[in-house]
Amino acid sequence: MDILNYTFFQNALWAILLISIISAIIGTYIVARRMLFITGGITHASFGGLGIGYYLGISPTLSALFFAILSALGVEWISRGKSVREDSAIAVIWTLGMAVGIIFIFMTPGYTPGLTEFLFGNILTITRTDILVFAAFAALLVIYTGAQFRHIVFTAFDPDFAHTRGINTRLINYIMTFFVATAVVLSIRLVGIMLLISILSLPQMIAELFCHKFKSIIWLSGLVNLLAGIGGLLLSYWLDVPAGATIVFTLIIAYAAVKLITGRVQAVRYKRQ
Repeated sequence: MDILNYTFFQNALWAILLISIISAIIGTYIVARRMLFITGGITHASFGGLGIGYYLGISPTLSALFFAILSALGVEWISRGKSVREDSAIAVIWTLGMAVGIIFIFMTPGYTPGLTEFLFGNILTITRTDILVFAAFAALLVIYTGAQFRHIVFTAFDPDFAHTRGINTRLINYIMTFFVATAVVLSIRLVGIMLLISILSLPQMIAELFCHKFKSIIWLSGLVNLLAGIGGLLLSYWLDVPAGATIVFTLIIAYAAVKLITGRVQAVRYKRQ
């Protein structure tokens, strides 16, 4: 337990706690809206912003956030006329972001940052400043979700019904798109671009095996993400392997185990009936 005395490990634990809160809300929303593929496109497109940020010598996080928001709006704009399918628009934005990011990173004069940290994450490099940013964003997200919870639920499950109730679904979609893009950019430091979609979907998949209410899924998926994050972080320390990949691997093992157990329980109940 001496590892707990190190500042970088304490920062990693705080990051896991805050990201668990963020991903519980954002992940439940995008799963309910069936936005996983769109979120994956935004995640990979944000790599273009990282590359541009390094090339111009500005904050890569801010440039990635700007690029991610533009990518989300770009998908909606390209597919609005129905002449281009949404999945085709996502594929275009996805590949464009990755290509732009790689080109600008290798064009950056002087030191070229390694791609591994962006693609697979490195939670142990998170600083106190990052923690404060995570905390501020998590607080803003929790406050907005609490204030507009019913409207968000209506918009996520049945936007047509929400519109008939006088809810401004377009505004809610834009605000939640901003939150999704920001959560994606902030979480890249945790597990990287390649694995990020896992922490926004696997905890919700596990939670849905036990409950189906929006609020219950948020609470349970947040707890699952927190436990898997801490377990994966400790496992990565013992095995000396990247923490992001270990956290995702822990989530997959947890889902497989829970799915197997719940399947056996249901089979036994069916036989008894």
